[in-house]
Parts: sequence; structure tokens; C-alpha cells
Amino acid sequence: MAFVPIISSSKSGKDVPLSGQAPSSMHPIGLVAFAVCALAGILFTGVTRNGLLILPTMMLGLYLLFAIRVADQWERAVVLRLGKYRGLRGPGMFWVIPIVDTVSKVVDQRVRVTDVTAESALTRDTVPVNVDAIVFWVVWDVEKAVLEVQEFFDAITLGAQTALRESIGKHELAEMITDREQLNKELQQILDEKTNPWGVTVQSVEVRDVRIPQELEEAMSRQAQAERERQARIILGTAETEISALFGKASEVYQNNPVAMHLRAMNMLYEAIKERGAMVIVPSSAVETMGLGGMLATTALNNSPLKVPEVK
Repeated sequence: MAFVPIISSSKSGKDVPLSGQAPSSMHPIGLVAFAVCALAGILFTGVTRNGLLILPTMMLGLYLLFAIRVADQWERAVVLRLGKYRGLRGPGMFWVIPIVDTVSKVVDQRVRVTDVTAESALTRDTVPVNVDAIVFWVVWDVEKAVLEVQEFFDAITLGAQTALRESIGKHELAEMITDREQLNKELQQILDEKTNPWGVTVQSVEVRDVRIPQELEEAMSRQAQAERERQARIILGTAETEISALFGKASEVYQNNPVAMHLRAMNMLYEAIKERGAMVIVPSSAVETMGLGGMLATTALNNSPLKVPEVK
């Protein structure tokens, strides 16, 4: 399992994991209030020469020190009174009764991201793969998230890893590579059904990477290359079949029409010798067949017109 906890900074200067943690019993505002009360008690004692005045001011300062709490805009504080759930507080400043009330956890209600990894999981066609995914989720009911599950952050992370392995076992490797959107929707639905009773909603799941062993990757590459070669041979054979069929139809036309055959032969001869400087040696039998006599036994073209001797 691999996950990256997201950290937020509280006003007390301490890093508080977003999974929820009891904040410090003292807040800077409480410290300021305690300092003001202590200073006021010292001043009153100096002015009135009565040392008993410092006692109530110190007691008030201690009360404010432990009673004042502050929750950020995106946070909700869970307050327990003598171990019994009393409600949520925040955002902003709120008061608690020292010793009697305790702030058990402060829960962040922003969207969070959890990194989940499934290593060496087998697909339906028994291919070992390593899959990385990220889960976007949010706490929509702080009361359920705190009271229904002990550590909802760990529960979501472990549940996401288990759901990822289950989903991998239901799909073949080709489906995981080509149809990740369907896999993401399936994972999101499985996780959302598990986490909704805890007051947590899984908004989306995204599979980032699907890795297979290097040996299998090379074998799949060779298989793909062989498949492309087979397709190329099939296409070439199909083209040859179509061409031969057309030639067969053309031969039937030429067989019953000698003039068309002669014109086709002359066109082929022209196409062969039309390039500048080309020379074609034509057998005399072919020339006699075309009815041109022995005039074209050897023909060379150098961009000069063909001269036909006059018959006297």
C-alpha cells in the first residue's frame, strides 16, 4: 500500500493530518487573552496594593487560555462533553468548557486526493500488472465520519486498494489499457457504496498507469508486429486477387476485339518509351502482330518526331 497524506497547517503552527486530529489545547488567541489578564492583574495589584486582585484575573486568564478555540473555514471541530458527543463547532472562534469539554478531532471538509497502488495483481487473463490510481473524495458528514469509523482516512485508503485489486481481477489486460474510463467508473461506484455510510463520498477515481513485466511487454510487441505483418500480407493478397479478376475480364474483351488489343499494346509501348532518352527493343513478331511492318523493330525517342518513309 502506498498513500500520500495531505497536510494542512493550523493556526497554532503545527501540521495537522487531514484525517482528523485533536488540536492543541491552547490557541494563540487564548495565550494573548491569558497574557492580557495577567498583565491587568499585575497592574491592579500595583495600583491598589492589594495582592488578592491578581488571583481572579489569573483564573480568568487560565479559563480563556483553555476555552478559546478556532477552526478554519474548511474545518469542523467535534466536541465531546464528558465523553459524550455534543456537536460540531466552527468555522471561526468557538468556546469550550475546560476539563468538561474536549475537542476530539478537527476534520477537513475539502476535496482530498489519495494515491493507491495495487502491486502484482492478476487480471482475468492471468497477467501480473502494477496499477496506480488516485481517489478524489470528500467528507460530507463529519458526524458520521467521526462516530461510525475509527480512522476514516485509513479505511478509505485500504478500501480503495482492495477495490482496485477486485476490479483488476474482473478485467482483461486489453480492457484495462483501452477502456480506462469504464474501469474508473466501476471503481468509483464500488468505493462510494462502501464509504457513504461513513459520511464520505468518493467523487472520482482515475487510473494513472498500468505497468506489466518487461518480458511480457517485449512478447506483446513481437505479437503486435507479427499481427501487422499478417494484415499486410492479407491486404496484398486481396489486392492481387482483385487485380487478377480484372485482368481476366479484360482478356475476354481483348480476345474478341483484336483492334482493342493492338491499341492497348501500342499504349503500353508509348508509356514505356515516352520518357526522354528511353529506348525499347520490340521483337519483330510483336510489331507484325500490331500490323506496323518492320518499321518499328528498334525505336529510340530523343524528342524528335517519328518520320514515316513515303511510298512511291
